[in-house]
Amino acid sequence: MKIETLAVHSGHEADPTTGAVTPPINLSTTFERDSDGSYRQGYVYTRLGNPNRAALEKCVADLEGGTAGAAFSSGSAAIAGVFLTLSPGDHVVAPEDVYHGTARLLNDILAPWGVQTTFVDMTDLAEVQQAVRPNTRVVWVETPSNPLLKITDIAAVSAIAHDTGATCVCDNTFATPVLQRPFDKGADLIVHSATKYLGGHSDALAGVVVTKTEDEFFRKIRAVQTSGGGVADPLACWLILRGIQTLPYRMRAHSENASLVARFLQSHRKVATVYYPGLESHAGHELAARQMSSFGGMVSFQVNGDGAEALAVAGRAKLFTRATSLGGVESLIEHRASVEGPGTRVPENLLRLSVGLENPDDLIEDLAQALG
Repeated sequence: MKIETLAVHSGHEADPTTGAVTPPINLSTTFERDSDGSYRQGYVYTRLGNPNRAALEKCVADLEGGTAGAAFSSGSAAIAGVFLTLSPGDHVVAPEDVYHGTARLLNDILAPWGVQTTFVDMTDLAEVQQAVRPNTRVVWVETPSNPLLKITDIAAVSAIAHDTGATCVCDNTFATPVLQRPFDKGADLIVHSATKYLGGHSDALAGVVVTKTEDEFFRKIRAVQTSGGGVADPLACWLILRGIQTLPYRMRAHSENASLVARFLQSHRKVATVYYPGLESHAGHELAARQMSSFGGMVSFQVNGDGAEALAVAGRAKLFTRATSLGGVESLIEHRASVEGPGTRVPENLLRLSVGLENPDDLIEDLAQALG
């Protein structure tokens, strides 16, 4: 079944009670027990399971070609759900330009518990190979990366991870299953901030972990989800499941608009560097062209000047909204170094764009006047 069909139908079976085509929102926190002690629908308590969450988990697993999913209360909670399966003395290899929330989780929360992390340039396979150890349990891939849009060879890194017995986890938030298929490249787990492109409307917070195989590692993640209680709420699951129905078509439009915006920025006299894997000048362009079906809706660029100049450009934007997050229908502009704060590796003169679904001519006109 093609992904457009899966996006519309997976998790959207008609309600058996009323025949409703759109699934109802099941807000109940508890479920009736039969006189024989059983639960007729298999649901006991919403922390342990909920019909809306089950539908979302099935849908995202189907889209990724996985066997099961676990939906968390946010993308960060989903990431934590993976790492909280580890034990003191376990080792992680992660990208040096990984999402700053992931880096903070590893450095500030897990390091004091004895989980070790080596941050590497994940585009350098020799460096990845040198970083793995006998106690490496997770090799974390984020491609395209946030916010420099570096491209990692998922197949090659997965092979390195498997050679040492580690699990390869791919954060597929930027690309989504529409544009990139990490399981086909050897990844074992896929993580999404479902808040972003899966939901697509900036109105629901959730994260999802999908597994290729329901193994012991995933069973531990499920235990963290249900025992830890960081589960996605029914309304958020319902909203994200609804958003997914248009995901394939939105991703194509995001990609088309971002490509036009990136090429405009590349030609502008006040732009120093543009980061977009769809540009032939991008260091990872050839790999991205092999690994992705299109290049996504995220663009970063450095202005000529310092951080103050970058902030001034963002301040003059009228159609691009100055806001954190990404993946919604509206276009956003963000001074990423300010968001990440002290210790950021992001250049002070860099702006990150989440290119939305407005007419690309209007987006380019707004950037032109903002750049001056």
